[in-house]
Amino acid sequence: MAPVERQLFIGGASRPSSTGRTEQDTNPWTGEVFATVAAASPDDATAAVDAAAAAFDEWSATDPGTRRRIFLRAADLLEARADDVVPLMAQEVGGTRPWALFNVGLAADVLREAAAVTTAPRGEVLSSADSGAWGFALRQPAGVVAAFAPWNAPLILGVRSFAVPIATGNTVVLKPSEDAPISAGLLLAEIMQEAGLPDGVLNVVTNARADAAEVGNALIADPRVRRVNFTGSTAVGRSIGVEAAKHLKPAVLELGGKNSILVLDDADLDYAVNAVTFGAFMNAGQICMSADRVLVPRELEQEFTERFAEKVAGLPCGAPDAPDTVIGPVISAAAAERIFGLVEDALAKGAVAHCGGEPPKGALLAPTVLSNVTPQQRIHSEEIFGPVTTVLPYDRVEDAVEVINSTPYGLTAGVITEDVRRGWEIGQRVQTGIFHINDQSVGDEPQAPFGGVKDSGYGRFGGRNGVDSFTETRWLTFRSRHAQFPF
Repeated sequence: MAPVERQLFIGGASRPSSTGRTEQDTNPWTGEVFATVAAASPDDATAAVDAAAAAFDEWSATDPGTRRRIFLRAADLLEARADDVVPLMAQEVGGTRPWALFNVGLAADVLREAAAVTTAPRGEVLSSADSGAWGFALRQPAGVVAAFAPWNAPLILGVRSFAVPIATGNTVVLKPSEDAPISAGLLLAEIMQEAGLPDGVLNVVTNARADAAEVGNALIADPRVRRVNFTGSTAVGRSIGVEAAKHLKPAVLELGGKNSILVLDDADLDYAVNAVTFGAFMNAGQICMSADRVLVPRELEQEFTERFAEKVAGLPCGAPDAPDTVIGPVISAAAAERIFGLVEDALAKGAVAHCGGEPPKGALLAPTVLSNVTPQQRIHSEEIFGPVTTVLPYDRVEDAVEVINSTPYGLTAGVITEDVRRGWEIGQRVQTGIFHINDQSVGDEPQAPFGGVKDSGYGRFGGRNGVDSFTETRWLTFRSRHAQFPF
C-alpha cells in the first residue's frame, strides 16, 4: 500500500511546504513508511500565523452559542470516526484498539467541555472606593496561540492543545509531533473544519525532525503569538519555556514525570495489583502519568511483587491491530533500545527482573517488573516512559513520602488504601500537581486543572485554570457621575 500523503493546513486549505520538502511518518510496528507529510519551513510557520492573525478579530467576536455548536458538532464527528481512528493510531503510533478508543472518548469529552467554556463567566465586578464608580476584571482572548502536541495520546493531547484556547476566542497554530502529524494534528483540523470552524482559526504545520526547533522558535518569536502551550518532555519543554520567556510570552508547560503509586498496609491487594498494572502499563507505559515506582510495605513486598509480576507477565503483547493486544510496540525501535538500556543498567547493578527484562524485538519490549532498585541505577531517577516499572519497599509511610518527593519531577501520584482519611493526609504532603486517593497515577478529566510542579512544568489545562491560561485579564472601570479632581 502506498504511503498516505498529507500537506500543511493553513487558512482552511491544504498546501505544500514553501520548499516542497516532505517528512516520512513511520509505522513503529512494521518499520514501514505509513505517511509522507509536508515539512514546513519557518516561512510556512509565519504563513500559518498570518492566517491565524487574520481570523482573530472575527472569531474573537463570534457569539458563544455559535462557538458552542461547533465544538459539540466536532465531538460527535470525532466519535463517529472511531473506526477510522483505530487503524490510524495503530499504524502511526502503535496504539492498541483500547487505547485508540479511549483517545476518541476523552478527546470528544474535551471538546464538549470546551463547548461549556464558551458560556462560562468572563469576569467579575470589583468593589471601588468611590461609590459612583464601578470596576470589572474582564477576561478577553489573548490572540494567536502557538500549540505543541505530543504523539503518545495524540487525539487527547492534540485536542487539549487547542480546544480551550479556541473556545475562549483565540486562534491557534498547532505543531504536532513528528511521530503523530496526522492523529495529533491534521485529522483534528479536518474534523474541526467539518464542524464549521471558520478558516484560519486552527492551522496545522508539520515539519521534519531536523527542523523542529527552527520551526517552533519561528512560531514563538512571532510578535502576533501571545500564548504558548507545550506538552512533552522536560528537556524540550525547558527550551520552549526559555524561548517564550525571551519574548515575554506566558507558556503552559505539561512535561515529564517520575510518578509513584503508594500501597499502604491496609490495601486490598487484589485491587492494588489491578490498579498498579493499569497505572504502569496502559499504552505500554507511554503516558506522562505512568507509574515508574510502586512503593509497598516491606512486609508485603514479596507477596505483592509475585502477584503483580504474574499479572503483568500474562498481558497479551504484540501487534497493535490485534484485538486482544494490551502491550503494543513503543513509538520506535530507538525508544525501545533506550528503555532497555535503563533495564540493562539496573540488572547489571543488582536489580531483579520478576518478568520481562529481555532485549526488545524491534519496537516491542516485554512488560518488565524490577525490584532491588537502588539510587545507583539510572532507572531509579530517570523517567522510563515505557512498559517497565519498579517495586520499592518501605518501612514507614514517612519514608515512602520522602522517596516520592525526592525526584525533581512532580506531576502525579496515587495511594491505594481502604482508609480515605490516611490517603487524604498523605495527599497533603506529596509534592505533585495531581494526586489520587485509592487510585493509581493515571487520570484525566477535561474539567480538572491538569498540570505538574517542579520539573513537570507549570500552568494548567482544563477547568477555570484553562480559561485563565489563555485569556488576558483587563481592568475596566466606568463612572455613574463625574469625578472631582484636585486641579
